[in-house]
Formats: sequence, C-alpha cells, structure tokens
Amino acid sequence: MHFVIMGCGRVGATLAANLTEYGHSVAVIDHSPDSFRRLPEGFSGQRVTGMGFDREALIQAGIEDAHGFAAVSSGDNSNIIAARVVRETFGVSNVVTRIYDPTRAEVYERLGIATVSTVKWTVEQVFRHLIPLGPHFDWIEDDAGIAIVGIDLDPSWFGRSVSDLERATKARVTYLTRLGRGTLPSPSLVLQDGDALHMTVETDRAGAVQRIANHPAQEDL
Repeated sequence: MHFVIMGCGRVGATLAANLTEYGHSVAVIDHSPDSFRRLPEGFSGQRVTGMGFDREALIQAGIEDAHGFAAVSSGDNSNIIAARVVRETFGVSNVVTRIYDPTRAEVYERLGIATVSTVKWTVEQVFRHLIPLGPHFDWIEDDAGIAIVGIDLDPSWFGRSVSDLERATKARVTYLTRLGRGTLPSPSLVLQDGDALHMTVETDRAGAVQRIANHPAQEDL
C-alpha cells in the first residue's frame, strides 16, 4: 500500500521509516529539503519538496493512489488544511491529523477527521506516571458520555470473577491483558494478579468505578 506523509520532523520521519519497514511505499512532503536528513540512510521512499496542502505536491507524492495520508507537521492550521484537501479533493478517507490544540482536535474528530492531540496525549501519559492508580482513559466518546478506562484492582479482587467486579461497579469489563495477550473475558473468568483490566463506563462514573476497584471486594458479592 502507498502512504503520503506531510511533515518530515521526528514524527514524520519515524512514521515513514516504520511504514517502509513493513513493506509499504511512502512519499514524504516537506517545504524544507533539509528536513529529509531526518530520514534513515537508505530510505527507499519518495521525497517531495513542497507544501502538504498544495495540489501539485500531493499529486507528485502519489496521493491519487494513496491508501492513507498523515498530516504531522508542526502547524495545526497546515495539518487541518492538508487533511481537508486530501479528503475533499482527492477522496482519501483514511486521513490522520496531528493537532496540538486539544479543543480543536475534538472539533475535527466530530467532522470525521481522525486526530492525534499531542498535548492531550502527553498530559495523559504524564498523569499515568504521577498517579499510578487509575482511572486511565483509553478512549472517550464525549457525545455519548461513554469511556473505556484502565482500572487498577485491590489484591482482594484476585480470585473473584469478572461478574463479581461488574456487579459491584455496575460497569462492563471490555477486555483484559494477561501475560501479554488480550482476551475478551467471560463473566465467569477469574481475575488474577498481573491482569491489566479495561472497563467500559459512563464517563462521569469513571472515578467512582476506580474507587470501588481500589477497595477490598465485599464477601457477599
């Protein structure tokens, strides 16, 4: 498959290198030829000097045959304009845009443009380290008020079933990771030490669900 990347900063160069390692063809667009020095030696993809929202530069990069487009330059406005040009002019639906402003990122998500909010993601990662106990939000649907969160368990829950936890929290165990493998648990699955648990909850109840999970399990569940 062919991919076009706008922006050859650290993110764009790393993304381009990873895609080529997986056997895909890649074209990278950047207005500064010096930026291409960030690409690894022997990079087999195409280097296009120009603006990522310029029609001629996009065509030169092969956008008409592209499976996907990533706008990861350092400018929110440039990324947004490029994403809209690629979607609306060239009909590429698989478009991902990096947006620094989290408020604007939410707006463009609602317009159907997949966004990665750099600031929001960084804050969440720092928060996870500062406060190791959750809830840690993996995914939020703001309009519906639903989220998937990583939940930490008090050791007393080990040996109890998934249904026990769901009954106590009034939330749903979406999936868990055990020994590095993800699984969709049945209600009867017994929780074990080391399980990484993710639950679907009403967003405004995420804190309450985590507090229940952080406290000892009740014997009468």
